[in-house]
Amino acid sequence: MKQFQLYILFFFCFSLGFSQTQQEKLEERKAQIQKEISSFKNLLQTEKKKEKSVLSQIAEQKVRIKLSERLINTTAKQKRLLDDNIYLNQLEINKLKRELKVLKEDYAKMIVKSYKSRNDQSRIMFVLSSQNFLQAYKRIQYMKQYAGFRKMQGDEIEEKQTRLGVATTKLEKDKKNKEKVIAENEAERKVLEEKKKEQEQLAKIIQKDKKKYTADIDKKQKEARSIDQQIKKIIAEAIAEANRKNAEKSGTKTSSTASVTKFELTPEGKIVSNNFKANKGKLPWPVDNGYVYSRFGVHPHPVHSNLTIENSGVEIATKPGSNARAIFGGEVFRIQLVKGSNLKIVYVQHGDFITVYMNLLSVNVNTGDKVSVKEILGKINTDSSGSAVIKFLVLQNTTYLNPEQWMSNM
Repeated sequence: MKQFQLYILFFFCFSLGFSQTQQEKLEERKAQIQKEISSFKNLLQTEKKKEKSVLSQIAEQKVRIKLSERLINTTAKQKRLLDDNIYLNQLEINKLKRELKVLKEDYAKMIVKSYKSRNDQSRIMFVLSSQNFLQAYKRIQYMKQYAGFRKMQGDEIEEKQTRLGVATTKLEKDKKNKEKVIAENEAERKVLEEKKKEQEQLAKIIQKDKKKYTADIDKKQKEARSIDQQIKKIIAEAIAEANRKNAEKSGTKTSSTASVTKFELTPEGKIVSNNFKANKGKLPWPVDNGYVYSRFGVHPHPVHSNLTIENSGVEIATKPGSNARAIFGGEVFRIQLVKGSNLKIVYVQHGDFITVYMNLLSVNVNTGDKVSVKEILGKINTDSSGSAVIKFLVLQNTTYLNPEQWMSNM
């Protein structure tokens, strides 16, 4: 029975500790989503006087809807954790109240008994009436133990009352937090419904001229695929050249298969690569502030379910005039001018990892430059509608990776 009680106590303490950690993580996640929403609103406020295409408006509404859904999911998880905390705290309070009741009843009986035998003479007589010295000694020890036990019980009652007070305070705090989280959830649900209605209205506009918009989407996707192929080709050439130079220095031959698909790293290159990998999920954003305009991977079109949008990186909207910055220390190995425009792409190598910064109007670095984390690489282009969007890629050799998994709180 005692072992079972200890198990329950351990489980309770572990559950509360784990729950507290989860609450802190959810609070951080919620703060990051709210920061993205704030950046989104600020940018829209800056751009509101600019004329925008329907597709741009749909993309913006899609972002806002996704942010609302993420915030609602996060607050829903917070509510579930708070419900668990409230339940566990209530169990602890009930348990403490029961224990206190028993302790106080026992203590009251002891006080009454002690009061009846409070006469010092009766205590002396209790000792003197002993049949021998050993019995007298035992009676003296008994009285000492009895007094000690009284003090111990008093201390235990005080300690349990303190714990009861702490548990009650925490319960009230969790209940207030739960009310706050429910209110936040409801408020964001209203925003979500509003944005979905706006999205439906924009969708109706597109449906009137479906062919035109479908052709526009298809054209942009072809351009994106063409640039992705160019990027892979440029990186493959850089790999081949780097491996050739390393082979010349070491006097060895390069593998024909590895020479264009994988960097054969030097010991120094391995250190940089390992450092980059060790910081997965902790790297800064390539802009000072902004929100994710388009995420990595294949997504259904917000209006035409038969169309998909494929993104090899992430697109982040930021303030007009903002700069792109390196997310990790490395070396600039290529600056590419995009055909048919004056836009530039900067490639930075970090061992066998490469970060790519696209849609730059101007650059502040040169090929071969060593750059540090958060160093400015160039200015992001602002289009005719007033939008400044950087496309950011992360690759290992020639394999596209999800940048969202590498940057902090994304």
